[in-house]
Amino acid sequence: MYIPPHFEESRPEEIERIIREHPLGTVTYHTPSGPDAVHIPFVLRRSGDGNGTLHSHVARKNPIWQQVAEGGEVLVIFHGTQAYISPNWYPSKHETHRMVPTWNYQVVHVRGTIRFITDPKSLRASVALLTHANETRVQEEKPWSLGDAEPGYVAGLLEEIVGVEITISGMTGISKLSQNRDRRDKDGVVNSLCQRGESAMADAIEKAWPGDKD
Repeated sequence: MYIPPHFEESRPEEIERIIREHPLGTVTYHTPSGPDAVHIPFVLRRSGDGNGTLHSHVARKNPIWQQVAEGGEVLVIFHGTQAYISPNWYPSKHETHRMVPTWNYQVVHVRGTIRFITDPKSLRASVALLTHANETRVQEEKPWSLGDAEPGYVAGLLEEIVGVEITISGMTGISKLSQNRDRRDKDGVVNSLCQRGESAMADAIEKAWPGDKD
């Protein structure tokens, strides 16, 4: 991934936040017939070495677990907040008329090696981890758990899926958030985004922007 230095995301907590709040990852991999991808939600578990693992599952009928060998290398892409940026939002545009449209966005790339889980006990634990992470994220009271479903029903569903565990070897992130503009232009972008109801991007810009530029 090409990352201009002023857009490099070097905040570990921000990379984790992007994965946590935008957990649907795109897993890219190679097959004998060419490149392919699947789109599945993940939960990140950190380890003592600073990397960790990603956990998810796919339908047993999904061919990825037969196309990719155990320990095969994969790339997982997480897309965070994104927004179109109009040059009309820059005060300097009205003075110089030397601005063009752009796109602000946040993306995280995770590289690692993949393995697949079919053991019922380990698979249930993986599904419970993913369920707990997402239920506690969206439910304020009494999150749903596997124990809320009829045991035989859950056992039957577990037979129809395969767990996915990716051991992370590296993570890189890009936050293209108007860091290359001066304060007037940054404020113009933030104000326009807020007026359009795109507060997530506006907040991301405020948190990432490096300060005054003369």
